[in-house]
Amino acid sequence: MKVTIDGIPVEVPDGTSILNAARLIGGDVVPPAMCYYSKLAGSGGKCRTCLVKVSKGSEKDPRPMPKLVASCRTNVMDGMEVQNLTSPEVIEARKGVVEMLLINHPLDCPVCDQAGECDLQNLAFEHGAEKTRYEFDRRTFHRIDIGDKIQLHMTRCILCYRCVYVADQITDHRIHGILNRGDHSEISTYIKAAVDNDFSGNVIDVCPVGALTDKTFRFKNRVWFTKPVEAHRDCDHEKCNGKVTLWYKGEEVLRVTARKDVYGEVEEFICNTCRFDKKKTADWVIEGPRKVSNQSVISSNHYDTLRPLPVIKSNPALVEANKEQFERETRL
Repeated sequence: MKVTIDGIPVEVPDGTSILNAARLIGGDVVPPAMCYYSKLAGSGGKCRTCLVKVSKGSEKDPRPMPKLVASCRTNVMDGMEVQNLTSPEVIEARKGVVEMLLINHPLDCPVCDQAGECDLQNLAFEHGAEKTRYEFDRRTFHRIDIGDKIQLHMTRCILCYRCVYVADQITDHRIHGILNRGDHSEISTYIKAAVDNDFSGNVIDVCPVGALTDKTFRFKNRVWFTKPVEAHRDCDHEKCNGKVTLWYKGEEVLRVTARKDVYGEVEEFICNTCRFDKKKTADWVIEGPRKVSNQSVISSNHYDTLRPLPVIKSNPALVEANKEQFERETRL
C-alpha cells in the first residue's frame, strides 16, 4: 500500500505503522520516539512525542482524522496522507509534549553519564520551548541500586516503560515495574529487590535518558572524549551473539554496550558477561571504528580520513582585508 508523509510517497506492506513507514523514507521526515522500540512487542504510545496529523485517511475514506495520532501505534492505510514537520499543529503539540516531559526532569546534563547520547537532550534541542512555564516543586526520588551494576535515578525517568518490556521479553523473570499511580508513578523493585539475571544490563541501553546508569562507567568520562570501536567475541551464552561496541579512552576500555542502529535502538541484546566482565582488548576481536553520525557530539575529533576538512573556509575578501590591515599597522 502507498502512504505519503510530508509530500514524500512510499510503498509499505500491510500492517506497517506510520512511524516505521517514515523510517523507510528517513531523514527529518521521521517523527521522534522516546518510548517506541521496534524490538520490544507492545512498546509505544506512552510518550506522545511521535504525534502526527493524518490529513487524508485513505483512498476509500479520505476524511482527515479529527485529532493528532501517535504514529508508533497507528497503522497506515492505502492512500493515507500524513503531515509531520509540514504541520504547524504538530510542531506546536510536540513542543507541549516536550515541556511536559521536562516538568520533573532535573537539569543534570552537566553530571549525567547519558549526556551526549541522550534522546531527551536531542528532543529538547530540536522541539523544546525556550523556557518552561512550570513554577511548582518538582518531584524527587532518592537514587537506588537495583543490582550491583545498575543504579536507578528515578528523578530523571520519563516512564517510557522500555526497561520493563526488556525484562518481560528477554529475561527469565521480571522483578521491577511501575509502582503507584499518577504523579507518584515510579520504576522500582518491590522492597528494593536486586535485578539479577544474565541480560539485566540491557535496561541501561534501552533507557532514552539517564535514569538507568552503568555503575562501572559512572563518572569515569564523557562519551565525546571516548572512541567507539566495534568488536565481537565467541560468547558462551546461547542467547548472546557477542557483537558489541567498545568505548576506549586511550588503551583502556571504559565500557561495553550493545550495538545500536541509526535510531538508537539495540541491534542485538548482549549478556552481562560481555557487558561488565570483558573489559580488556585481549577479550575481543576488533573489527574497526564505529561510524558515528556527524550530527552527534560523539563524532567530535573522530575523523574517517587522515586529512579532515578545514574548519574555516577561505574567504578571499577577508584575506585581502586582513592583508591591508597588516600592512597599515606595519607602516604605523
